[in-house]
Amino acid sequence: MLQIHYVMEKTVAKEKMGFTPNCKKKKSLYPPPKPRYGDFRTMPSIAWYNAQYDILSDELVSNSSCNKRKHSAEFDLQTVMEQEIVVEDSMGLSSNPKKPPQQPSVSRHGGFRTMPFIIVNEVFERIASMGMLPNMILYLMREYNMEAANGSNVLFIWSFFTNALAIFGAFLSDAYLGRFRVIALGSFSSLIGNILLWSTAAIPGMKPPPCEQFKDDCNPATPAQLAVLFSSFGLISIGAGCIRPCSMAFGADQLDKETPDSERILQSYFSWYYASTTMSIVIAVTIMVYIQDHMGWNFGFVVLAVIMFFSAFMFLSGSSLYVKVKASSSLFSGFVQVPLVAFKKRHLNPPADSDEYYHQSDDKKQAPTNKLRWLNRACMIGDPGRDLSSDGSAPHSWSICSVEQVESVKTLLRLIPIWSTGIMIQVSVGQSSFSTLQASTMDRNLTPNFEIPAASFTAAAVVVLMIWIPIYDVVLIPFLARCTGQPRGISSKLRMGIGLVISCVAMAVGAITEGIRRRIAIEQGLDEQPAATLNMSALWLLPQYILFGFAESFNAIGQIEFYYSRFSKSMSSIAVALFTVGLAAADLVGSLLVNIVNSATSKGGKESWLSSNLNKGHLDYYYWLVTILGFINFMGFLVCCWFYGSSEDEKTGISDEGEDDIEYRALPSA
Repeated sequence: MLQIHYVMEKTVAKEKMGFTPNCKKKKSLYPPPKPRYGDFRTMPSIAWYNAQYDILSDELVSNSSCNKRKHSAEFDLQTVMEQEIVVEDSMGLSSNPKKPPQQPSVSRHGGFRTMPFIIVNEVFERIASMGMLPNMILYLMREYNMEAANGSNVLFIWSFFTNALAIFGAFLSDAYLGRFRVIALGSFSSLIGNILLWSTAAIPGMKPPPCEQFKDDCNPATPAQLAVLFSSFGLISIGAGCIRPCSMAFGADQLDKETPDSERILQSYFSWYYASTTMSIVIAVTIMVYIQDHMGWNFGFVVLAVIMFFSAFMFLSGSSLYVKVKASSSLFSGFVQVPLVAFKKRHLNPPADSDEYYHQSDDKKQAPTNKLRWLNRACMIGDPGRDLSSDGSAPHSWSICSVEQVESVKTLLRLIPIWSTGIMIQVSVGQSSFSTLQASTMDRNLTPNFEIPAASFTAAAVVVLMIWIPIYDVVLIPFLARCTGQPRGISSKLRMGIGLVISCVAMAVGAITEGIRRRIAIEQGLDEQPAATLNMSALWLLPQYILFGFAESFNAIGQIEFYYSRFSKSMSSIAVALFTVGLAAADLVGSLLVNIVNSATSKGGKESWLSSNLNKGHLDYYYWLVTILGFINFMGFLVCCWFYGSSEDEKTGISDEGEDDIEYRALPSA
């Protein structure tokens, strides 16, 4: 899935021109030319510096607040002249022929030379982990003699741990170990997990004895065999949870944020990063799945283990070149501190004066908002001698919180109802295990000599995302912006709602398709032959996957845009974290739903809706149930939007004033 969201801030040149933050500088008459690639024109021009020289001369004479000493103007003019000489020298245009041009210094660490190591690590990890997931339901049923419902439940739980551990990996890197160590730990863990999974296919004693599928007398896996299998899943989840949330931010750490082209360079890096990771998903669900289908589990899993070995090897090979930012603190800890500190100060009465609240910055003090007022006690200064140090800062974050922290927590709590409505769409998308079983019983031949793997049909949703998102951004957004007057064409909440509706339609289409498939199987006398191939093309499954691709392109991206618009820039990493937590919650709900339906419909010796024999079960009824739940969820979404309000530009109660002056804020790991 594409999750294209970054934390970027504009660069300003006040300090570079010799001004203090309180000095206002006139707009340049000669703005720097637009950078071009590959030649000296990426440097600011000499004419622009000459214009800044003249403007600065007038400014230094007229602005008394910025010229407190008699000779400060002469000093600043000399500084600009020296900058001009440096620029001339760097371009080879110096008027002094005896002085050779100065070469820009090259850092020993970081830069684009580290990108191959980081991107290859991320891409290979995704291929290794996602290359086994689409086909895993078939591996569990054929090699471990699991029922379809039990196998689907295992995959839901596995996906839950993978998404949940991503939040833990981000917190671990930000607060304790740093990104390099966490990624290295994740690479090693994923490698061991892949080797362990390969051993289950290569060593006969690691799984139950061979048995004809769908027979009642097949021996189940022993606890020891399941322990090895689940251990491999757990190690792979730890690896993904450590690598995925940290990789992009670690790559951004390698780039120089002080250059004029820093914003362009970061955008270029992010584009290559997401293009590479998206292609890795396509490779995983096509080529890797094809190898497993046609060359066996043993060879297929060893290929994934070798890929993960090269992933870890490439990352560690660039160790001496990396910029390794030390761990400092995590944004997530503040969300735990605020309610605890507010509970400790529950006996205090909120004051009316904003000066009695603790602020991170003294530039613009504001009192906390009246929404969720019980949290305001967390930022109250009850005893200045105990809560504050001599310089006015907070000596301990667990004794007092800032107003900014409190307002961010309030925003998070107000988002939870709308966030919860995004769970059901992920439950619908997560039914790929049953779709793989459907495809395995249908005609998948494109030509007499080529058969599409049953698990590769999920690639249709990824392809739709790759095609639709650029079209939407380049073509539809400008058109809709002219019609609606909104910069993004339509509001993020409307995008979320459209995605929810499309997901309901997709599930309904899937239910209709399964009903037709089951009827054809019974008409052909295959109700007792679940492994037989019926005379129906598996291409009939494509419409539901295509619709799911559109649903995610609207809802998933709309969710993150909505979360971004609510948080301040310094807290915007919470947007991706919220979405990731939603994925984990959807896995839990999906597992619970499968267990309830399987238990309720198999009472009294009846055939379960989710029977391993799809021809005797009623998977179509299950799909209709998910469709109805999705429609109820959409109604709840409308109610939540009505209660939340219609302000699209609402952020936290504290302004982001001053953040535009920050050249670059290191990307949090989540």
